[in-house]
Amino acid sequence: MRTWLLPEHIDDILPAEAARIERLRRLVLDLFETWGYELVMPPMLEYVESLLTGTGHDLDLRTFKLVDQLSGRMMGVRADITPQVARIDAHLLNRAGVTRLAYSGSVLHTRPATPAATREPLQIGAEIYGHEGVESDLEVQRLLCRALEICGVRGPRIDIGHVAVFRALVGRAHIGGELESELFEALQKKDIPTLRGLISAKKGMDRATREALLLLPELYGGKEVLALAERRLPRIPALTHAIATLKRLARGCTIPMSFDLSELRGYHYHSGVVFDAYCDGVAGPAARGGRYDEVGRAFGRSRPATGFSIDLRELAGAAAPAKRRGSILAPAPGGDAKLAKKIASLRGRGEIVVEDLPGHEKFRAELGCTHRLVRKDGAWAVKPIKD
Repeated sequence: MRTWLLPEHIDDILPAEAARIERLRRLVLDLFETWGYELVMPPMLEYVESLLTGTGHDLDLRTFKLVDQLSGRMMGVRADITPQVARIDAHLLNRAGVTRLAYSGSVLHTRPATPAATREPLQIGAEIYGHEGVESDLEVQRLLCRALEICGVRGPRIDIGHVAVFRALVGRAHIGGELESELFEALQKKDIPTLRGLISAKKGMDRATREALLLLPELYGGKEVLALAERRLPRIPALTHAIATLKRLARGCTIPMSFDLSELRGYHYHSGVVFDAYCDGVAGPAARGGRYDEVGRAFGRSRPATGFSIDLRELAGAAAPAKRRGSILAPAPGGDAKLAKKIASLRGRGEIVVEDLPGHEKFRAELGCTHRLVRKDGAWAVKPIKD
C-alpha cells in the first residue's frame, strides 16, 4: 500500500479550494459577529457520555470512538459541534438570558452522508439559547439566508418541516415504541403502502388520525401546503401551534421556501422546526438546522435552543468563484533596508508579496505573481509582469 494514500472519503484540501473555504469562513464568522453571536471553540474529542448526551441514536452510529489512554474511558471524535455548544451554554456560561454562540471547525463521520461526500466536513454555525418563541426561529432563518447570500451561492432555497406535527398525531393515537419507529421510517421514505399497512394494523386508532397520518407524505410544496394542513389535519393544540409557526416563518424568509410536513430528520434530537437549505451545485443539503429544546434538559439545565450549521466544504464548491488576487514578486531583501521597508509597507496594506529565493529563477511562473518589485531611480516600485 502506498504510504501517501488517504482513507476513503478523506481528502487533502489544496491551495485553491482552501482559499475559497477560508474566504467564506471569514465572511460568515464576521457576519455572525455583527449579529451579536460570540465565537466558541469546543474540543475535537470528548467523553462519549458528554458528546452523545441529548442526541439519542442520531449521532451514535456516526461517531468514531476510542479509548482514552489516560483515563481508560471511552472517548468520541465529534460528529457534530452543536451538542458541544449546547453543553457550553448549559454548564460553562450559565447565563440566565438569551445567549448567541457561533462556531467553526472540522467534524468526523464514520460514514459519508452521501456517496460523494467527505467524512470530514468543515462545520460553521450559529445557535440561540434561552428563547423559545418563533422570533428566535425567525432570526436564525434570516441569518442563514444572509449567510447564503454573502457566500454567493446560486439558486438557494429552504425546505422546512416541524416534528411536532407527527408527534402530535402519534400522541393522540397513543402510539409508541416499535410502531412509532416503523411509522417514522415509512414517512421518511414516503413509503405509502407500508404506511397504510402499519396504520391499518393499529387497533383503536380513530379515523381522523388515520387519515391525517396518510395525508402527511402529500403535504409537500409551497405555502398552499399549510392551508391544506389547517383544513385537513385534526385540531390538536400542538399541531395547530406548529402550523402557525411555519406560517410565520414563511412570511419572514427572503429566499424560496418549501414545506414538508413528513420531514422528521433528527426526530429524536429536534423538538420543533427542522429545515434544510439547498443550492445549485451541491448534491445534498448545504446547511441544516432547527429547534432542539430537549438537549439542554439532557445536560441538566433546560434551555430552549435553535440554530443551524453550514457545511463549508460543500458550500465552497458551489459558491461563485472569487476574483483571484494579484501578488507581487520581490527580490529577497538581504541587507537592502529600503527594499525590506517597501515589502513591509505593501504587506501592511494587505498586498501579497512573495520573496524570490535564490536558485529558483526558472520556477517563478509557478508562483503565479502578477507584478514585481523593481528598482527605479534608487527607489523600489511595483510594475506589472509582462507575459
